[in-house]
Amino acid sequence: MFMRCLSLVLACGLLALAPARAGAQQVVPEVVADGLVHPWAVAFLPDGRFLVTERPGHLRLIDAGGRRSAPLHGLPDVAAGGQGGLLDLILDADFASNRTLYFCFSEPDGSGRNSTALARAQLAQNERELQDVQVIFRQQPRVAGRLHFGCRIAEYQLQGQPDGTLLLTLGERFSERWGAQALDNHLGKVVRVGKDGSVPADNPFAGQADALPEIWTLGHRNGQGLALAPDGTFWMHEHGPRGGDEINRLAPGRNYGWPVISYGVNYDGSPVAEGLTAKPGLEQPWHHWTPSIAPSGMAFLTSSRYGADWRGNLFVGSLKFGYLDRIEMANGQVVAEHKLLAERGQRVRDVRQGPDGLLYVLTDAADGELIRLLPAGSR
Repeated sequence: MFMRCLSLVLACGLLALAPARAGAQQVVPEVVADGLVHPWAVAFLPDGRFLVTERPGHLRLIDAGGRRSAPLHGLPDVAAGGQGGLLDLILDADFASNRTLYFCFSEPDGSGRNSTALARAQLAQNERELQDVQVIFRQQPRVAGRLHFGCRIAEYQLQGQPDGTLLLTLGERFSERWGAQALDNHLGKVVRVGKDGSVPADNPFAGQADALPEIWTLGHRNGQGLALAPDGTFWMHEHGPRGGDEINRLAPGRNYGWPVISYGVNYDGSPVAEGLTAKPGLEQPWHHWTPSIAPSGMAFLTSSRYGADWRGNLFVGSLKFGYLDRIEMANGQVVAEHKLLAERGQRVRDVRQGPDGLLYVLTDAADGELIRLLPAGSR
């Protein structure tokens, strides 16, 4: 009976207890820049420099030698506090020709409420400011709070090519958890919008009278990881309550369950809702963690810079335990997890593959770092 149950769990992709191995260190961390104030996201400029957001509301350029620019001018007002601030950042696929970028942040409304907003802008030729800044999406409703903004961005793709739309993860703001199950708000959702803020006609709820048309998926808690997989699907992870952090493979129109189902419990130890982990019509996570690792940042490795065994692996940062999780897969299942950078014990906020095929991470601290991971033996 035990083996039959284990087989069912594996078949459903719900293996929560794959071995997490410290193992031999297979990367050498190289600090590219330090002195960053709670950095949240990194983007790679065509000339080898970096753009980094800092949660208190700063955007900085970093050159190859690690020198930090003064904060760029032109950013909108940011509700910096708690988990809010200047958060994710991506460059447009055609940045080299149009200098366009997208960023998300917690936007104040002047009355004590705030919500996650998505903006587009251009990096000015003088590289000291942003210009033509335009907020193209605002989460509704606004909430008086400092928690669960979500805020990871990805360019949507069809058949391997950007289609001119963006995905954005949105938290349920903690105090409004049941909003994640309703279609008349943006709480606990992933939304899809055009780069001008328009609504794609093929969004799953476009044209439905009782639904906001930007919604792409629902039933999320607080997603701080979003990545395009090599097979063209989009994956996200989200913070659980006490236990039950999840990785989900996204499909338009699907409901991922929060807070009706969860593999975690409330912070006081009580069950979430009815204490269910599954219910018909609600998606199961591809993978989940208990205890929580507090995941942030997410990237699939497509290069072979670290050897063939690492290609296709999924990388997720842990804020709680201070390591980078290398998730090894076979036949769509987790077969092992490997803790990288655990000896440093730094909160990992973001992880991305650079144009050079190497992995880069940001550590979330008052003196945060941008770190390049070199293959072992490369020095």
